[in-house]
Amino acid sequence: MTVTTSAPRRVGVSGLAVAMAGALTSGLGYLVPVLGARHLGPGDLGALATVLAIAAIAGVPGTGLQIAVAIHRARTPGAASGRIGWLTAAVCAGVVLVLTPVASALLDLPPVVSPLLAGYTGAVVVAGRWLGELQGDERFLRLAAGMAVLAVCRYGGLVAGLLIGAGLIGSVLAGTAVALLIPPILARLARSRADASGGTGIATRQVVTACSATLAMLVVSYADLLLARHLLPADASGAYAVGTVLTKGALWAPQVVTVLALPRLARGNRRALMIALGLVTGCGASLVGASALAGGLAFRLAGGADYVDLGRYAPVFAATGGLYALVFVLVNAQVAAGARWPSAPLWAAAVGLLVVTEWLAPHTFTAILWCAVGTAAVALALTAAATRRGQTSRRMSPYAR
Repeated sequence: MTVTTSAPRRVGVSGLAVAMAGALTSGLGYLVPVLGARHLGPGDLGALATVLAIAAIAGVPGTGLQIAVAIHRARTPGAASGRIGWLTAAVCAGVVLVLTPVASALLDLPPVVSPLLAGYTGAVVVAGRWLGELQGDERFLRLAAGMAVLAVCRYGGLVAGLLIGAGLIGSVLAGTAVALLIPPILARLARSRADASGGTGIATRQVVTACSATLAMLVVSYADLLLARHLLPADASGAYAVGTVLTKGALWAPQVVTVLALPRLARGNRRALMIALGLVTGCGASLVGASALAGGLAFRLAGGADYVDLGRYAPVFAATGGLYALVFVLVNAQVAAGARWPSAPLWAAAVGLLVVTEWLAPHTFTAILWCAVGTAAVALALTAAATRRGQTSRRMSPYAR
């Protein structure tokens, strides 16, 4: 009896810890621009927002690296990941170092920001190596601690710099200095008896596949926000931006399920996929139902009293996020199964959304909203079909075990 009750309890504790670490990351990430608005002038605030945007885009491979390492580590315990981790970080930092001066000229950023941002990016990206090892080994409490370390070191220096009035350059310098603490701390945290010094290394293709899937997920889930900014008047695009807070909440709230399920998905556990899909569906349905009952309150919390009248649209925004949360589970399952192009349905859906909203649908708030939820549904259908085909082909393969 003890065995049957302790396992779910461990999963629950692990899930809670990972969810809290994710909430800490989101909270600190939100705190930086809030403090920037209070401690910087308009010009420096715009520059800080640009720096954060570049760092977020350049940091996407870190998530892909974590996924790839976790999958490989789950399949091959003790597999080496140091080489690919440092290589991925070096490439990302190098790209930032080469391209940021061009962007700086276009975006009016101080020249000294470029090398600082490159160092910051490299430290954040390489963290995916150790987080992936912890996730693949199913050491979820340490994973939660590692996520918390990454969050604090990623944003702590920026927060401190802004609070003491160090200005833009001083804050970015402090942010980079603290971010450089990430590798040694995570390396120590992820150390285990079975150190990652043996086993088969991760192929570059595995990391590229995971990175492209992560990027595609980011693009398709944010495309409607960008299109609204492009196609709608300022007031309407602002209102739409408030609504997408609900979308992102419904998308990211259940991601702890995918984090916990990924190692088992990597080992071909189909039951884990069904459980993950069921839990994410239940979470999405609950959020849609809550939005239908208290849409005005949801918009008030997301944007203030001026947006309460838009509460009737809250369930649609929440449904969009809920559908994308299911897509996220299936895409990770495909990456775990070794699919070659798991991002293809997402890119196709993003292109379809662009074509429909730009040239076919009216340029209105409601038209873009319904196009967005329709795109999420299409992306889910295409991804589910691709996942089903992959499972069928593996079962029919003469080499399947």
